[in-house]
Amino acid sequence: MNSGPAGSLTDRETLAAAYRYCRAVAAVHGRTYFLAARLLSPDRRVAVHALYAFARTVDDIVDHGAPDAAARLDDIETRLRIRLREAPHPDPDDPILSATADTVTRFGISPAHLRTFLDSMRMDVPGTTRFRNRYATMTELREYMAGSAAAIGLQLLPILGTVVPAAEAEPAAAALGEAFQLTNFLRDIAEDLDRDRIYLPLDELAVFGVDPDVLTHCRRTGHTDLRVRRALTHLIATNRALYRFATPGIDLLHPRVRPAIRTAAVLYAEILDRIEQSGYAVFRHRATVPRHRRYRVAATQFATAALHPTR
Repeated sequence: MNSGPAGSLTDRETLAAAYRYCRAVAAVHGRTYFLAARLLSPDRRVAVHALYAFARTVDDIVDHGAPDAAARLDDIETRLRIRLREAPHPDPDDPILSATADTVTRFGISPAHLRTFLDSMRMDVPGTTRFRNRYATMTELREYMAGSAAAIGLQLLPILGTVVPAAEAEPAAAALGEAFQLTNFLRDIAEDLDRDRIYLPLDELAVFGVDPDVLTHCRRTGHTDLRVRRALTHLIATNRALYRFATPGIDLLHPRVRPAIRTAAVLYAEILDRIEQSGYAVFRHRATVPRHRRYRVAATQFATAALHPTR
């Protein structure tokens, strides 16, 4: 892997090791994304692994509730800015930021998208001025998802490539990121409650008679109240509308990457099916798509692309 015209062999080896580290993070924690990335060319694949590892590392800092989380996010942002501005040699002790900075530089990704992501993560950190653990409306939730999800889609767009000017593909890319994120929120209600977080709009829950106390009771008993089932039905419909808006945008991407993104979109949308098929038992177990189904979808998308290369 080339680290730049002036890069030494040692730099190239260090950078290659950094990307391998990111690949390992993605393989363990991001099963759907990791599978989808396998359909990409090697240079795009490792770049996706780097961005995933960056996002995962930041997310873990926030989710684990470290008392110095805010300071650590500030430190990450500072170190990334230095790497992007001064282009220091890859650091074997800082593999994720080394690979992320290289990815951002090589693919011309706007650093603003990473800053937007970090700003949203600060909304998860108690004690910061941006902190929120409840969202009154979908508008407020989408302010969070602008960084936690839409910005991820916009980071990936230069890596994936487009057949139209990138700006034309940005709305769909952002919406697909939001669709993935909302699916996560619906799947992970119980885990989020354990951290005293609710990533669903309270006003829309209230229409169905659901408030935080009702959700807490469901978590404690493992039983999904009928009112919550109705609310989830509504929010799943909202989520599917996002997928319907976003998925036509896949045709705006480079043909070689479309099977990978369609695979991710199909598999994430199927999590919603699994929630429904379980009787909305989100407080009892985490909805997942079985491995055999993940591989079948990937194989189908790849075969379809091979038969219809312009689709």
